[in-house]
Amino acid sequence: MKKSILTISVILIVISAMLFSSCAAAKGGGTVNSAGDPAAVSGSTAQTSDINVASSAKDMFTDRDFEIGYDASSATAITLAGSTAQCDDETVVVSGGTVTITQTGVYIISGTLDDGMIIVDVDKAEKPQIVLNGVTINSGSSAAIYVKQADKVFITLAEGTTNTLTNSGSYTAIDENNIDSVIFSKDDLTINGSGSLSINSPGGHGIVCKDDLTVTGGTYDITAANHALSANDSIRVAGGSFNLSAGKDGVHAENADDSSLGFIFTSGGSFDITSAGDGMSASGYVLTEGGQFSILSGNGSSAGTGSDESAKGVKADGDITLVSGSFNINSSDDAIHSDSNITVSGAALEIASGDDGIHANSNLSVSSGSINISTSYEGMEGQTIDVSGGSISLKASDDGFNAAGGKDQSGFGGGFGGDMFANDSNAYVSISGGEIYIDANGDGLDSNGSLKISGGVTVVNGPTNNGNGALDYNGEATVTGGTVIAIGPSGMAQNFGSSSTQGSMLVSTGSQQAGSRITLTDSNGSEIISVTSAKNFDSVVISSPEIKQGETYKLTAGSYSADITMDSLIYGNGGGMGMGGMRGGSGMGGQQGDPRMIGQTPPDGQTPPDGQTPPDGQTPPDGQTPDMGGMQRPFKGGKGGQRPQKPNEAPSEESAADSTDGGNLKSV
Repeated sequence: MKKSILTISVILIVISAMLFSSCAAAKGGGTVNSAGDPAAVSGSTAQTSDINVASSAKDMFTDRDFEIGYDASSATAITLAGSTAQCDDETVVVSGGTVTITQTGVYIISGTLDDGMIIVDVDKAEKPQIVLNGVTINSGSSAAIYVKQADKVFITLAEGTTNTLTNSGSYTAIDENNIDSVIFSKDDLTINGSGSLSINSPGGHGIVCKDDLTVTGGTYDITAANHALSANDSIRVAGGSFNLSAGKDGVHAENADDSSLGFIFTSGGSFDITSAGDGMSASGYVLTEGGQFSILSGNGSSAGTGSDESAKGVKADGDITLVSGSFNINSSDDAIHSDSNITVSGAALEIASGDDGIHANSNLSVSSGSINISTSYEGMEGQTIDVSGGSISLKASDDGFNAAGGKDQSGFGGGFGGDMFANDSNAYVSISGGEIYIDANGDGLDSNGSLKISGGVTVVNGPTNNGNGALDYNGEATVTGGTVIAIGPSGMAQNFGSSSTQGSMLVSTGSQQAGSRITLTDSNGSEIISVTSAKNFDSVVISSPEIKQGETYKLTAGSYSADITMDSLIYGNGGGMGMGGMRGGSGMGGQQGDPRMIGQTPPDGQTPPDGQTPPDGQTPPDGQTPDMGGMQRPFKGGKGGQRPQKPNEAPSEESAADSTDGGNLKSV
């Protein structure tokens, strides 16, 4: 019976960006919506914004965080009038341009204040609501809105209104609090509604909250010399559209006293962030269960590294967990960086980094979602790396996957300092599922400990120099399942070790050019593997469930062709000196320093290159430099077969043929 066929046709193309006043009670009864329109809500004093919150996020928000309506018959109106304001209600005190709210209630504010501020100073147990109904407030030397004391303040942006808050560029102390932003709150602050808010802070932050800052709706355009959004305890976002331009961090949460606080949580919202510092930074953790993020930090990946200032896309001292949401990050420093663990379990990531694409000081785990790294120094780095699902495609100028860092200089702050990692017997790369496509100029899969592959599809186009390898490990490498194709030089080539339970072959092919077809067929001529190399190479590692001990296979690679009999599960051993000492460890199986293959008789003219000397033809030919503009997944529809095209490239005859005969990827 004809055996099942796994046909993989792939070329990795690496392509790969927000008056003294009297106060009159508002007239006209009836319940109103957030714009102040009568009868917009029937039979209720509260209108709830139409936002669905996932059950897992409910602990982050209260019901009132989403209430945007109010009762006009009981609300208090404050009218701003240039240098002062008008209001007759005794709960509001007006002194020149300073308006102070002293009791809880609903306050509807409209008009213009040329140089002044709104102060909320109520009992510590009270929760007033302020409705911004088309206001323009400039403060020459302090915050436009200052929450001095409350339990919690709700600022609602009235529907259909534009509201503008500014500071003239300096902040002068008015009390013991260090007011340094256009909106400054000492206590919990929620901003909601469907109107818009524009903030300009040329000398400080945009919004600062010393407790929890929550946003559930609205449109925000914030320009700040320092952080755009900043909070001590947490920043929680369920909705809203943010255009943030920051001289420091775009979104910043930091608590120096409690490591469980200082976190960022999102279940929705759309962010367009341009930051000189980090796009999003937390001293605690970052957790996203929704949201869209476009982040340009530190002038982007083309700016490179070299500054002492952190300019990462998303950074946390604690864990970063990306459950869902989409990220488009262009960063001069690491795109995603945690001093602890990183988990990707459903988010979609598009990354261009001047340093590491994703860096975790501890574990980096991917179980689902998609990761596309179009440019990076090292693609994905952690002390340990686990991939059990999802789709990963990356381009790295150094290592593709790096467990424990090797010679990397990017461990703290990208290229800004030394790396904490060194050879580590506890380090590992483990792949049990998913689809992984790596184009690396350094090592493709690099572990300073062990390498374990038990599932998924892993394709590596490794380096073209003999100082690195498609596979590089210092402990033991085992393959027990999945499909692996690792293409690279022979000088430092390594195969999987003798503890493996699945067949693997390491073959020296002699010097072959980029674009060469690599095909493995069984004794019946049925195709098992078919791949197109993106680079020059002279060795290939192939492991597949279809490779069985005792059977004979035919391997062709460009001009090379040979019949290979699997006398044991592991065919061929390579070696050399790795970054942490003698390469291969227990996985070597012998023959240090000799890349020739055991048991293989090459055809005429195909004698493998000798030892560590690079074979002729290792310099990539003109036109073979990968396109850095973006990246396409090598398998059409995630299920194999079609070679992707570069942008504006017409399909070649070869890729057209692939699309008709290479589309069936067997479940592995």
